This record gives sequence, structure tokens and C-alpha cells, in this order.
Amino acid sequence: MCWSATADLVAGAGIAGVGVACVARLRRVRDLPLAALPLLLGVHQLVEAVVWRSGGGAGPATTAWAVIALPLLAWWVPLGVLTAAPARRRRRLPAPAAVGLVTGAVLTYCLIGRPVSAEVRGHTMGYVLDLPNAPLLIAGYLLATVGSLLLAGDPLLRLLGALTAAGAVVCALLWRLEFVSTWCAVAAVSSVVLLVWVRRRPEDRQARPA
Repeated sequence: MCWSATADLVAGAGIAGVGVACVARLRRVRDLPLAALPLLLGVHQLVEAVVWRSGGGAGPATTAWAVIALPLLAWWVPLGVLTAAPARRRRRLPAPAAVGLVTGAVLTYCLIGRPVSAEVRGHTMGYVLDLPNAPLLIAGYLLATVGSLLLAGDPLLRLLGALTAAGAVVCALLWRLEFVSTWCAVAAVSSVVLLVWVRRRPEDRQARPA
């Protein structure tokens, strides 16, 4: 989330551009989900710019924002970490991936059966969705996304997990105070970390000619 439609538009375009650079520099196919994550985050910001322009409400843009933010990221991040991890690191990663699948399935069910709406609250955009057992779903979401990054073993992915966790806390506090939305800044920093991660990844030896 950003603090205005213009901020979301600028941030979304920049983050999506980083995502294109990540995919363009990709060396291994199994790194594609994580490499494409900035592209997804950029699209997410652009969708929210549409929500701002429409003044909130419960339109298609609001639903699209919720689908990306809730079930899609709960699936995308842990599965991306699992596919990118070397074989010796994968034993710890199926657990957060499984939690992400279950959490994402429940969130999808909620989005199908319960309307989601958005409302402008000063310099923040608030989203309202009636979630059953919300603390449990939030815990599962964080375990799947942040937890998988912290368990990845790769120093840059662990850094990404730590930055995301810290950023989520700060953004949540600012959002509750209705001061200003700053998640777009966290998304931008995360995208740069992933670009560095992609550039440092070795080539897939199996793809090299003998």
C-alpha cells in the first residue's frame, strides 16, 4: 500500500521494472517464481492505484488487490523458496509451503463467500474482509511467507525475510494510526534485494552442454 494513487502508480511502475530486470537476468528456471515476485508486487501496487482512483468500494480492483495480497502471496512465496532451494536445504521448507497452501485455500474460500471492500482513511487505504479465526490465519500467513524466507538458508533470502518482517510491523503500526501507508517502500526494498539475489545466483550446471 502507498499513501496515494500517484504514489502507488510510481512505485508500481518502478517495482514492476525491477521485476522485469529480475526475470531478464534469470539463470535457472526453478528460480522463476522468486525472480518474478517483484513483478507481481509491482502489479499489486498498480491495482491499488485503481482502487484509490475509484475511491475504494467493492469493485473488481479491490477484489484483485485482495486476491494477490492474501491467497496468492501465501502460495507464491513459500513455493518459490522451495523450488529455488538446493536439495540439501529443502527438508525444512515443505512445512511452510504446506501451511501456505492451507492458509491460501481458507483465504480463497473467504474471498469467494464474503465481500471485500476498501475505504480511504486519510493517507491510508483500509481493506475490510470478515475473516474467521483471523489471528490464526495471520499466523499461518506469516509462517508461510516470512518463515519460508528465514528458513531458506540463502543469506539474501534470510535478509529479505527479516526486512519483510520488520517492515510489516512498522507498516501495520503506521496503518493503524491512519498516518501513512508505507508498504510500497518495503516492496521496493524487497525487489532490489531479489534483483541482487538473481544476479548472484549461479548458472544451472545441468543446463550446460557436456
